[in-house]
Amino acid sequence: MFSFAQLFSKHLAEPMLAIGQQAWYLPHACNEEAIMSEQTPQSRGGEARAEKLTAEQKREIARQGAKTRWEVDRTLPKATHAGKLVIGNSEIPCAVLPDGTRLLTQEGFLGALGRSTKPKGRSQQPSEDLPPFLATVSLSSLITDDIRTATVPIVFRTPTGGKALGYRAELLPKVCDLFLEARRLDLLTAQQQQIADKCEILVRALAQVGIVALVDEATGFQDERERDALHQLLSLYLSEEKLAWARRFPNEYYRQLYRLRGWSWPVGKAKTPLVGTLTNKIVYDRLPDGVLEELRKRNPTEPGTGRRKWKHHQFLSEDLGQPDLRDHLLQLVAIMRISKDWPTFMVHFEDAFPKSGAQLSLLLEDAD
Repeated sequence: MFSFAQLFSKHLAEPMLAIGQQAWYLPHACNEEAIMSEQTPQSRGGEARAEKLTAEQKREIARQGAKTRWEVDRTLPKATHAGKLVIGNSEIPCAVLPDGTRLLTQEGFLGALGRSTKPKGRSQQPSEDLPPFLATVSLSSLITDDIRTATVPIVFRTPTGGKALGYRAELLPKVCDLFLEARRLDLLTAQQQQIADKCEILVRALAQVGIVALVDEATGFQDERERDALHQLLSLYLSEEKLAWARRFPNEYYRQLYRLRGWSWPVGKAKTPLVGTLTNKIVYDRLPDGVLEELRKRNPTEPGTGRRKWKHHQFLSEDLGQPDLRDHLLQLVAIMRISKDWPTFMVHFEDAFPKSGAQLSLLLEDAD
């Protein structure tokens, strides 16, 4: 009988036998008979039954198994388009399903967050449990039903026929916003802080263009979008009737704006009219193309006063427009906080929210 120390020192250089995902160093004393003795009664019974099968029976079982797998695979949606989305240093495989669902593969999604691209456990099986990077007590108060539902992977087939797992593309910016909010509230562990740093980079890269448009471009699906896609987006973005008034702009936004511009905080509720001009340029003008123009049509200035009767945000739809406005403001305030002055803020702002054709020389300096 060998002690553990003797076994380790004597047989460290012995040949290695791979069993599953583990590797075992086998001493000379371990033979096939010893290994077989470790088998369970169930496994020995299964092998005994298999030995009694004829060659034809084995072939039939194999055919039935293949048929079952094929029938299951046939029910899986097959991606019509596929490509790779490059965000910063991350390369994320993505796909579009026949119903228009945009997906990011599970491995690519995890890699973008700086996590292992091979989830622990049965990575090829969808699970209703939260993924490990969200399944912590510190984040539980921030996880919405929408995020919980979106984290269930979708099984699909790639255009070449392979099977893959993916998350809806819209989940990525939502997870990033969640981690940035958790960081603001000082809820993160040291490891989660690293994810938050990744999320900040991703949010800046995703800003303005939108994850859906990026996936469409990467896969070539943009060429097949309906011509009135922008009109449909606007109809989703803008409610037919203005919503009841509610505060959408946090005081922190205005305080940071005044600090960066070097203005004194006003006494009472009155704010300089320039606040509205700047808000249009750094908030509403960075929503999807056409939104600000449509808001101005629906909420025109009144003759004589030059003021608007309503707040622009009251015309944004509750299910899409207002949540996107909230997300934009959260990102905007975060950038304001890390900026020491207005010129620094504008550099960060343009990096985070690039606008087609924008010139730094034209950036709001004429608003002074």
